[in-house]
Amino acid sequence: MTSPCGRYVVTFNGEIYNFLDLRRELEAAGVTFRGRSDTEVMLATFSRHGVERALQSFNGMFAFGLWDREARRLHLARDRFGEKPLYYGWGKDGFFFGSELKALKRLHGLPVEVDRDALALFIRFGYVPTPHSIYQGIHKLPPGSLLTLERPDGASPSPRPYWSLAQVCEEGARHPVRCSPAEAATELEGILKDAVKLRMAADVPLGALLSGGVDSSLIVSLMQAVSTRPVKTFTIGLTEAYMDESGHARQVASHLGTDHTELRVTPQEALSVIPSLPELYDEPFADSSQIPTLLISRLARRAVTVSLSGDGGDEVFGGYTRYSTAPALWRGFGWIPLSLRGAVSRLMLRPSVAQWERWAWFMAPLLRPYARQASWGDAFRKIAETIRLESPDAIHLRLAGVWDRAEEVLSTDRRAPLPPGFSPPLGAPRNHAERMMYVDAMTYLPDDILAKVDRASMSVGLEVRVPFLDPRVADYAWRLPWDWKARPKRGKWILRKILERYVPPRLTERPKMGFTMPVADWLRGPLRDWAHSLLDEKRLKEQGFLRPEPILAKWREHLSGRRDWPFPLWNVLMFQAWLERWHAPAPTRPT
Repeated sequence: MTSPCGRYVVTFNGEIYNFLDLRRELEAAGVTFRGRSDTEVMLATFSRHGVERALQSFNGMFAFGLWDREARRLHLARDRFGEKPLYYGWGKDGFFFGSELKALKRLHGLPVEVDRDALALFIRFGYVPTPHSIYQGIHKLPPGSLLTLERPDGASPSPRPYWSLAQVCEEGARHPVRCSPAEAATELEGILKDAVKLRMAADVPLGALLSGGVDSSLIVSLMQAVSTRPVKTFTIGLTEAYMDESGHARQVASHLGTDHTELRVTPQEALSVIPSLPELYDEPFADSSQIPTLLISRLARRAVTVSLSGDGGDEVFGGYTRYSTAPALWRGFGWIPLSLRGAVSRLMLRPSVAQWERWAWFMAPLLRPYARQASWGDAFRKIAETIRLESPDAIHLRLAGVWDRAEEVLSTDRRAPLPPGFSPPLGAPRNHAERMMYVDAMTYLPDDILAKVDRASMSVGLEVRVPFLDPRVADYAWRLPWDWKARPKRGKWILRKILERYVPPRLTERPKMGFTMPVADWLRGPLRDWAHSLLDEKRLKEQGFLRPEPILAKWREHLSGRRDWPFPLWNVLMFQAWLERWHAPAPTRPT
């Protein structure tokens, strides 16, 4: 779309939720409009206030390219938390950008060589962190960033932030809330309700994805509170009872009076989507919850075009168990000299997992009161590997990673450096748990959670909106004391207090499950032949990206049932499936 003055031309993916408020301000200043779209309001805001000031005023999810005809400048920008994707890079024929790698791959002269640093990071975390993409020379624009290109000579400037989560953290520390927890919950409830109401504005059928957990139940509660009719809600159920949350979602929907749809998914239906995953995700992606996310998106799209979800609640309000586990571990052993911890770790790593299991069997009466553990041998080895770490941040990376020593899997020996998002700035988050939450919001949230939801939903034409990522919600959350957000074994405390006003706690108070799949069982059962083909030793050697030995060692252990390795193996399998689908060229032998 071109601005009325003819200066700006925009290509735009996403939604500006507060465009009606911006439109009223512009109309009061004498601006006239031809249509009713948020894109027209966006262009008018650029024309009147300039690009950076306009970006500050947008509340939405977006990625756009803006051409300034007068100044001969190209601006690329992405929303604050990275709900919408944006790739860019230089090729032989010029500068390219787009929302999907598959679009850029069709262009002539654009390099499509696998980036080995990106591959190392993928094997470690299960996703490719920003600013990397899986290809050399193609980058992801970081969330909350603006890139301005003025010289068409191959000199690409660095993106610069127009919004900073670190500044939000610092502002929250300088200006904490000055009220009681109950008053803060009421104020936060009002902010969240308005964020939900903004995202419910749509000219098409609208609904919500409901898991029955705290986050989605609160979003649906607020939707129902501002709606004049029953909200359409959707959930899927699994035949594996220990992973199935559909009953909880059904109870919440019944209590709130929503128009609820539930689909019981068989293992065959879940497995049938696996061949399509490399096509949908463009680059390797190994969060196995991509499978139920795609299935629930298909279910919702049968009835609605826009859906709200509870994503982002964990990263904004401290919902992950590692936020309590990691600080507790560091308090327990961080005071011990590193050299002594290293010696103890080496001693603990000498016995095999099987030996630890045998000893644990004898100690079972003593261990059971403290925790339930499927494999005490694995647990003891994880403790041994953790106590030798040098800092709380290192513990977080160990807990957040899937294959910690990814270099042992690669055909090269170098260890990929961590991208900037993994390093909290000095003076930003105030304690260990908040530092972890900050890093997750900068890395795991945009590159795993939001990428998963965006690719799955958009593949079926469903637009998913995320109220917890309204910038006003994030601003307020970082003004709250930590123990109002998370308490031992009870994350998102203040959200639970708000939810209690709509749903009885008995319907939502239970251990966090997540959107998981029985990958371990599948790999020994219906996926065994598929996985065996992708992990063929000769195939791995000829491709030249991964070393067969450590991968096949885990594969044999997993098949034998001696140990479970679903997540490391899934990372490798998703890379192999992606490589097979996109026919990546054979690499040159590393020097």
